[in-house]
Amino acid sequence: MKEASFYGKVPGAGKRVKCVLCPRNCVINEGATGFCMARKNVNGKLYAIFYRKPCSVAVDPVEKKPLFHFAPGSQCVSIATFGCNLGCLHCQNWEISRDFRIKARKESYEVPDENLMSLAGNYNASGFAYTYTEPTVFFEYALDVMKLAKKKGFYNVWVTNGYTPPEVIAKMAKYLDAVNVDIKGNDNFYKKVSMAPLGIEPVFRALKAYKKYGIWTEVTNLVIPMYNDKKEDMKEISSWVKDNLGADTPLHFSAFFPNYKLMDIGPTPQKTLDSAVKTAKELGLHWVYAGNIYGHKMESTWCWKCGSLIIKRVGFSVLSFSDKCPKCGTKVPIEGKKWMSRAKGGG
Repeated sequence: MKEASFYGKVPGAGKRVKCVLCPRNCVINEGATGFCMARKNVNGKLYAIFYRKPCSVAVDPVEKKPLFHFAPGSQCVSIATFGCNLGCLHCQNWEISRDFRIKARKESYEVPDENLMSLAGNYNASGFAYTYTEPTVFFEYALDVMKLAKKKGFYNVWVTNGYTPPEVIAKMAKYLDAVNVDIKGNDNFYKKVSMAPLGIEPVFRALKAYKKYGIWTEVTNLVIPMYNDKKEDMKEISSWVKDNLGADTPLHFSAFFPNYKLMDIGPTPQKTLDSAVKTAKELGLHWVYAGNIYGHKMESTWCWKCGSLIIKRVGFSVLSFSDKCPKCGTKVPIEGKKWMSRAKGGG
């Protein structure tokens, strides 16, 4: 374990501590953990339980994050530890984010940071992704890997629920190249479905902070039937992204499939995603995508001015790439081009 970076003593409360790593600000008794179950109070000091102990290490296309406008076609080493600071009823990784008590005792093992660098080199990966669970809860571990990755010439991308305070983002900003933030729904959705009593506002603050520090930002919205699939929901998210992050910010609408505690809800119909994409485009967003439906036309990048195909994708594979429209010349904002050479076997 490693002593936590963001916490303090609770005045007049003995060994109780207050964690300020995320907006929940858990007050934790001695011997107990916070909501995320990844931080424990040991004799009045707060520790990151799973420091250097990932529960998952894999090599993925960066498109899986999803990041479509950052280092397209590249591979990244994906890292996660147990725990999460939200409690979404539909979590697709619930076995490692929430219900992991026994599994964690059996499956936690230490992985030296240098081993991760070697893995990236062996698989010709261009960078690292902190993902699957919420990377905020393994901040100290992620930050140390990010620092070493930068020294070695790799990129760092963060896949997050956005429940990260601006102060925490500021500490890692110079090591972070791109982020995908999941906007789950409206304020009521956060409180009822994601066990987030503070609602959506912390996510908006985080997104503004990523923008402030010049980190390439993309946004995802998982569309769940009967929960956040109304046209008003799509308009609300699209309008906020355009007004606060800019029209060139990629927005991904993703199809839901039954999982965890929402097994009684059917998959998202394709027509619902089509409606979401149309709504976002009508509101002025330039780069809008539909995901989780294999082979959907809107996995690819289409020119927002003339409608021509620019980047062809199927699933997580990039079949053809250009950074401008072949017909009208409209530029596609692409970050991280220097890491694309590895994706093609060079660099």
